[in-house]
Amino acid sequence: MSPLRDSRDYRLLFSSGVITMFGTLITMVAVPYQMKQLTDSFLAVGLVSLAEFVPMVVCGLWGGAIADALDRRKIIVFSELGLLVTAAALTVNALLPDPQIWVLYVVGAISTGIACLQRPSLEAVLQQVVKHDQQAAAAVLSSLRWNFGAIVAPALGGLLLAQYGPALAYGIDALTFLVSLPLLWATRSVPPAEDAAPPSLQSLVEGMRYALSRKDLMGTYLVDIAAMVFAMSNALYPFLADELRAPEAVGLLYSAAAVGALIASITGRWTTRVHRHGLGVIVAATVWGVALALTALAPNVWLVFTCLAMAGAADMISGIFRGTMWNQTIPSEYRGRLAGIELLSYASGPMLGNARAGVMADITGTRFSLGAGGLLCIGAVLGLAAALPKFRRYDARTDEHALAEKARREGLAEAQQSAV
Repeated sequence: MSPLRDSRDYRLLFSSGVITMFGTLITMVAVPYQMKQLTDSFLAVGLVSLAEFVPMVVCGLWGGAIADALDRRKIIVFSELGLLVTAAALTVNALLPDPQIWVLYVVGAISTGIACLQRPSLEAVLQQVVKHDQQAAAAVLSSLRWNFGAIVAPALGGLLLAQYGPALAYGIDALTFLVSLPLLWATRSVPPAEDAAPPSLQSLVEGMRYALSRKDLMGTYLVDIAAMVFAMSNALYPFLADELRAPEAVGLLYSAAAVGALIASITGRWTTRVHRHGLGVIVAATVWGVALALTALAPNVWLVFTCLAMAGAADMISGIFRGTMWNQTIPSEYRGRLAGIELLSYASGPMLGNARAGVMADITGTRFSLGAGGLLCIGAVLGLAAALPKFRRYDARTDEHALAEKARREGLAEAQQSAV
């Protein structure tokens, strides 16, 4: 709890995230649910994620560039306004006598683009408002916040959708953005460094070069992308619920991974004592694949739920270790651009994975898509572990980048204390 006790700005950002997370996760269930209602097509549901891929890539990278060149608080606030508008647009479309399918694709893509512009600034600000030795604790707190909402919100979303339809779900999402805006506005301004380069293609290339020079960082990106591309299968949940003869349990399936992740977060204090973060990511990603493969064999809702919960716990442990590595080793002047690259790793994988799951299920069926995806994930992760020894052997106690960033942060703290 130390980041919440010690940092006012972290408390404001944390509170804002709690509020908007509920609406975002309800909408996460509502969009595929409404698309299934309108089309009854595996492919159409899977293509929702594919439509979001290009704006995610472009806006994620550009969001990283502007996060290192402009006031990060302003980027966060204006992005929040944009997300409010997109949620309102989805609400209006859902209220029409004949909701338009193209709106789900187009507005979903725009919303994803805005969120990806915002995310690097959020990640960079969190690094600045939380002490270096509290980064692991902040990662656990953030995962705890997210997963508490990810349990409650999808289940609530499923009930709301079944009883009242998607319009109310989207309306709640819009309301959460409206409530969070004053909290974000109250955070302190976070201007860029005086010598920060303006956002440009050159600055993006510099960020990419830095990432490519760090094989340990590349391991965090590539392992997560492989795990998500091959095993992510959220697009199949509405169809899986029907096959299990429990369509009312679709929200429960979306919540299952979050239940496991919440348990991992609550019991996650042990992660702050782990120093071999690269190896931890490899093990967690392998368990994720195993759990998804087992899901394909589960004969009823509760065994499916258990397997998905195990997958969620493994994914959360991986996320904690990756986030700790990023915030403890990346210099502040690169943090925004690298956050944009990180966004590509943890957001592109699920999007492509859901598209992969939808296309494969359209050809081979739901269960085969789940099982094959899990097995492919295991093979890809183990292959990358063998190919990236520096990532596999990473140790925060001896890594040169971790030690340099720790010394820099301690020097800044001493200088600020002397000035006071």
